[in-house]
Amino acid sequence: MRHQRLLRVIFASGAALVLAVAIPGAFAQGGDTLVSAGSASLTLPFSQNKQNEPAVAIDANPANAGWVVAGANDNIDMEACNAGPDNNCPFTPGVGVSGVYFSHDGGHTWTQPTYTGWSARNCLGTAGIDTDTCQPVVGPIGTLPWYYENGLVSDGDPAVAFGPKPGPDGFKWSNGSRLYYANLTSNFGATRSESVFRGFEALAVSRTDDVPAAAAGSKAAWMPPVIVTRQASTTFMDKEQIWADNASSSKYFGTVYVCSVAFRSNSHGNNAPAPVIVATSHDGGDTWTQKQLTPAQSPSHAGWSGCTVRTTSYGRAFVFFTEFAPGFPGHGYHVMSYSDNGGQTWTRPVRVLPATDLCNGFDPVIGRCVEDGVAGARDDLGPAPSIDIANGAPTGAGATNLIVDAWADGSAGLNNEQVLFSSSTTGMPGSWSTPVPIQSPGDRGYYAAPAISPDGSDVYVTYNAFLTPWQSDTSSPRVLEGVMLHANAGGGTVGAFTEVHRGDPGDPRASSQNNLAAEFLGDYVYTAATNDYAVGVWNDTRRGADCPAIDQWRFALRGGVGDPLPAGASRDQEGDEDTGPVEQAADDPAPAPQVACPVNFGNSDIFGASIADPTP
Repeated sequence: MRHQRLLRVIFASGAALVLAVAIPGAFAQGGDTLVSAGSASLTLPFSQNKQNEPAVAIDANPANAGWVVAGANDNIDMEACNAGPDNNCPFTPGVGVSGVYFSHDGGHTWTQPTYTGWSARNCLGTAGIDTDTCQPVVGPIGTLPWYYENGLVSDGDPAVAFGPKPGPDGFKWSNGSRLYYANLTSNFGATRSESVFRGFEALAVSRTDDVPAAAAGSKAAWMPPVIVTRQASTTFMDKEQIWADNASSSKYFGTVYVCSVAFRSNSHGNNAPAPVIVATSHDGGDTWTQKQLTPAQSPSHAGWSGCTVRTTSYGRAFVFFTEFAPGFPGHGYHVMSYSDNGGQTWTRPVRVLPATDLCNGFDPVIGRCVEDGVAGARDDLGPAPSIDIANGAPTGAGATNLIVDAWADGSAGLNNEQVLFSSSTTGMPGSWSTPVPIQSPGDRGYYAAPAISPDGSDVYVTYNAFLTPWQSDTSSPRVLEGVMLHANAGGGTVGAFTEVHRGDPGDPRASSQNNLAAEFLGDYVYTAATNDYAVGVWNDTRRGADCPAIDQWRFALRGGVGDPLPAGASRDQEGDEDTGPVEQAADDPAPAPQVACPVNFGNSDIFGASIADPTP
């Protein structure tokens, strides 16, 4: 999320596909690879070296075998901290953060194209001079093109999907493939007369029918972004996911769905009412209709968020999301709604599985749940559902339509966070297998996402894990890793999971909010699978460096106290990483990262792995 999010937002989103891959110009290590290839240099200043919240999709079109796309929040085009006051590392107004990355070989190598747009890469500043200013220019960007030219800003929360390209004869794989990239967007202009849409944050979808050209840096390969959501003057959309019905056996083949939460009272200082909505397109993303799935608000729970949308081989569209309980750790639910008519109508949402917040630890300065320790990274959406369906794409042949769900769950208490897994042949209440923990020994699950092969024979789960217990100080090292698991499936059941990949360790203290007050890792990981392989992507800090000066300042902000769950704490639904109750004493200013820290402080990356089916 970007700095322009001034409202209070319920937790970030949940599920998405993941892809793992290697990258040209980036290095591979330990069997995985750097996906955010444009930030391969370890000398990029903070926050240009910051990426998080990955999403991934694999093209199901046999004619385009091997093409994979990933998205992430990417600060590569932001100003450096030394532009202006050296201890101020803002999101540069008007500069986009929706990074895009391509692989042509199934996720074994990656590239990040360079386009043109509103860029602050030139705003590096000079250490010790607080009066130098940043003047963005039209220049190189590593994010989605055509936003600046259309009066918009790409604001991250990436979601990607491949579907069939429409043609005179309708949707057919023989027409080619269309890549959809959904993200948040704000107005580039600061005044109402310059606004493209009403409200604070909308959803937009970018599209390309020529992935090789887009990967090679052709801006012309992308269509201009389309606003998806209906907007009022106080609307703030958040945590979307996109899916294109990609099985030609489906009655609604080619239909595109975007789910999200509409926070409708941004200007009132809170997020309520905040219903879950689904927007649907039947013409390849040119036009959209919107339906509301939940009541606007309810006193019986703390809200909804973290949605996932998928389709079966016969065209039933499922939307899953989290219902948060009041208080924390909240014992909430995964909730489901479905449509059998291409999104024209949806069933009344029903609870299908229990899910417990990871909020066994709390940080009073940022007002958020954190798992690794004081000044840690927020973990609001760990328990959100991440769903995939074995729909037999691209043709639907051999589909089992088995539905799989994986999430990080806090029901076992602090330092015992789990990755839970469940499956269902129908998705209906009472049809789900008993949730079981699947994380490797010693792992504390942080975010998780599954993928099932189209033929339903293999299940993969990617997750982030903390390997160290809650830290009551900021001086002790912490360990974060990315992990991938695999299980065989058949006959409507899923077997035991085994670990097929473990990434290199990193210290999450090296990550940072732009306001420097805490770590930042974002809100989800992702997995995508074919019948032959899977790609997983995750947040990674192996190439970042801890900064003792920042550690000391963060601890001082909290009065030198690291209580996991202070008495009287209440759920904070602030979604912005850079707003909240951070109060900095005038006599205790934040350190200047480019002066007081190692050069690679703040360097959080997207890593991924491409895993061949271990039991072909």
